[in-house]
Amino acid sequence: MVAVGVIFLRESIEASMIVSILLAFLDKIGRRDHYRDIWLGVGGALIFVFAGATAIYFTIRNYVGTTFQTVFETCTYLVAATLLTFMTFWMRKHARSMSSELRSKMEDATSRRQRFGLALIAFQAVGREGLETAIFTLAILFSTSSGGVIPNTHGAIWGALVGLSGGIGISLAIFRFGRRINLSKFFAVVGSLLMLFAAGLVADIIENMQQLGWIPILNRPLWSTQGFMSQSSSLGDVFHSLLGYADHPTALQLGSYVLYLIVVISSLVLYGRRQLRASISEHAPRERAIA
Repeated sequence: MVAVGVIFLRESIEASMIVSILLAFLDKIGRRDHYRDIWLGVGGALIFVFAGATAIYFTIRNYVGTTFQTVFETCTYLVAATLLTFMTFWMRKHARSMSSELRSKMEDATSRRQRFGLALIAFQAVGREGLETAIFTLAILFSTSSGGVIPNTHGAIWGALVGLSGGIGISLAIFRFGRRINLSKFFAVVGSLLMLFAAGLVADIIENMQQLGWIPILNRPLWSTQGFMSQSSSLGDVFHSLLGYADHPTALQLGSYVLYLIVVISSLVLYGRRQLRASISEHAPRERAIA
């Protein structure tokens, strides 16, 4: 699945950069003996996330076609859409300070000689990215299901492997050949794509709630493009998971999709302007002092 590949690409770049920052700091202070602690934390986080996601996936398969599955999917969509939105704004705010924040935690842990603390820092950093990835992947699998049947995971596995390989490769290239890739622009492009995915999840939330009878208004399909491109087809699956395509959307689905994009894009633009003003006001006193 293309959407799974995009998710793993973004999250693997962020996670691998975090690990690189931790290892680079230890190397700088001459404490390479603590590398093992970092890798123990990373390994523990990956095992925890994989085990949890696998347990959830195979548990929910026992409730295929039931109301419980629909409710669980709706909750997953809600959590994933919330995390995607929060993550986009968080990265805008903390992208520049992420390195210094991690190094501050590392200094505190190494000064106290807390080897467990170093592993915990790595566990928390990588575990957060892994947990987000697991939730997004489950949401994609649920959103592309048809007739209550969870789709085959082979496509998702291949998408995850391609995205993971690409993310690690990009991170290695950055730290091997220098920061020639503008990460802020890269994350902005990928983040924009994921915002469309989040908008699709919002529409899926509305669709499930209407099917459950929780929102019994504006639930008649506006049109049907199933004959042209079915949502369950290979191409329809790609457009649905990435752009929120629906072959028979209701008025409330379409309205929630458009409203979400308007609110999020407007908020990002306003937030970007505030950051720019704050940056200008911060550098202005320095320029006057130099003059």
